[in-house]
Amino acid sequence: MCDSVPRVDFLSATSQAMPKNTFAVDCLFSSISGVITFNGEPAEGATIKRTVSKAHVRGDVRDETKTDKEGVFYLPEVFERNILSRVLPMEFAVSQKIIVIYEGYEFDLWLGVKRQREENAEAKGQPLVVECRLEKELNQKQVSGGVIFSRCHWNVEEDEIIRLEDLPGPGQ
Repeated sequence: MCDSVPRVDFLSATSQAMPKNTFAVDCLFSSISGVITFNGEPAEGATIKRTVSKAHVRGDVRDETKTDKEGVFYLPEVFERNILSRVLPMEFAVSQKIIVIYEGYEFDLWLGVKRQREENAEAKGQPLVVECRLEKELNQKQVSGGVIFSRCHWNVEEDEIIRLEDLPGPGQ
């Protein structure tokens, strides 16, 4: 579990609670809640482990939780204060990973890259509430400029896919 006390790294601090002073604060992973099932039954007691990379410094934030008897889980949002990214031009790209350990098996639940600093960008501004089925294959979604591979479904309108063959060529 992450400490509730922010850790400080070279003009960067990470915490799971939204700081009172929101200057230069980035949301690395929005709060996520939902239900996990396996073959139609709640995945009771499943261990959920989340790893989030920091945006502009080395290191990860890791936390975990367990599902209840109905397969319900919750992980809080993860924030990082990063003043350096407001001074120097830097691309925001944060890797997100959630794995589930259930009945001795490990499942990738969420593998993605968050490309926008705002909270709830993974659901285009809406709360991130998911329904996940461990027996399903990973599906790809492109949301808010980021790509997410997940066994979960959530109510979000995906980004429009731009195909290279549809782009105008030279001189067109």
